[in-house]
Amino acid sequence: MLNRLDLRGAGNDLRGRLPRPAQAAEGPVAAVKEILAEVRERGDDAVRDLTERFDGVRPAALRVPPEDIAAALEALDPELRTALQTAADGIRDFHTQQLVGDHTYERDGIVVEGRKVPVDRAGCYVPGGRAIYPSTVLMTAIPAKVAGVPEVVLCVPPDRTGSVPAVTLAAAAIAGVDEVYGVGGAQAVGAMAYGTESVRPVDVIVGPGNVFVAIAKREVAGLVGVPSSFPGPSEVVVIADASVPADLAAVDVILQAEHGPGGLAWLISWDEAALERIVAEIEAQVAAAPRRDDIESTFAEGGYAVLVDSPEQAVAVSNTIAPEHLELLTEDPAALVDLVRHAGAVFCGPWSPASVGDYLAGPSHVLPTDGTARFGSALTVSDFQKDVHVITLSQAALEQAAPTVAAIARAEGLAAHADSVLRRVGRPVGGG
Repeated sequence: MLNRLDLRGAGNDLRGRLPRPAQAAEGPVAAVKEILAEVRERGDDAVRDLTERFDGVRPAALRVPPEDIAAALEALDPELRTALQTAADGIRDFHTQQLVGDHTYERDGIVVEGRKVPVDRAGCYVPGGRAIYPSTVLMTAIPAKVAGVPEVVLCVPPDRTGSVPAVTLAAAAIAGVDEVYGVGGAQAVGAMAYGTESVRPVDVIVGPGNVFVAIAKREVAGLVGVPSSFPGPSEVVVIADASVPADLAAVDVILQAEHGPGGLAWLISWDEAALERIVAEIEAQVAAAPRRDDIESTFAEGGYAVLVDSPEQAVAVSNTIAPEHLELLTEDPAALVDLVRHAGAVFCGPWSPASVGDYLAGPSHVLPTDGTARFGSALTVSDFQKDVHVITLSQAALEQAAPTVAAIARAEGLAAHADSVLRRVGRPVGGG
């Protein structure tokens, strides 16, 4: 079921030696560009046509009425409502700790005020289709609200009846979402980026999705803000030894794979006997899994059982993959944490499964995939804010700064730059 890979003797320099799915093949990129062009040219009509083509339903209206959102929250099962509210409280509290206040820097009479300014309007994408993700509503919209964004917009694919699932609407109400649209796929990204008759354009687009959604966000980056990471199909690397029960390691390899194809699910160990026990347990659990087809589809291309020489080489393999989720199911996970260089989130020990991070721990579960954990990170409040610097000089400060500014400006051949300071302090202008 899992592909086998023996890296014993390969050392720790593994660049170019590890297989991974090709996320952005030319076909998906071309298809996404075509979808975005249609939305940009034809607005709502294109969105309706594309929704009918991909989701099997033609929506009469794209926006979900606010009263439907309120009604969904009111009708929600009380136990589930409590669970969502508990998760929301933790996510809000964690992201509040990320807030950085305004600060002032002063040197030689130059005063710089650093201000954190939220964007005006943020777009959150939440996947649909194979599953329903109210948790992703919380994990995207709450950080935006904590950052101070006045308008938060949610796009989510409609179901076959043309409706957005009620639990998703309830989560939107809990998170304080301002507008909800029953639109999914690359067409939703296009609608938020370009604007249509129904959807006003946003300043930032965040959230996970399939490869088409992730590529669409790359295509519109620059027109709107898009975090540098690539939050696409889900990934997990589980590093395990004999200290953790095989059934726990097995279910953690499976849990991200049940999101469906395109992701990664790697099991790595230096203990061959432990690896075999866990692989056997994986096969038994998958055989009985409700989402068996999705799991096996992920495993076929992106599932590996890997035998290595040592714990250090195991982490080197993970660093090369730069996975979305990394689980350290070992006797001493703390000893390996300092070796981890590239991972979206790290989960330590048998009592810290990645599923807790997906729902409750606090950090956003919108994490880098496709190797972008090498330079990207989890969604944070900073993704919804800009740094604006307010600079003020006194006359005395400018008189002191003018010679430095003028000297550098003239070296660059920018005479007006030099003159702009020299004129103010009564010095000769027009020098070479």
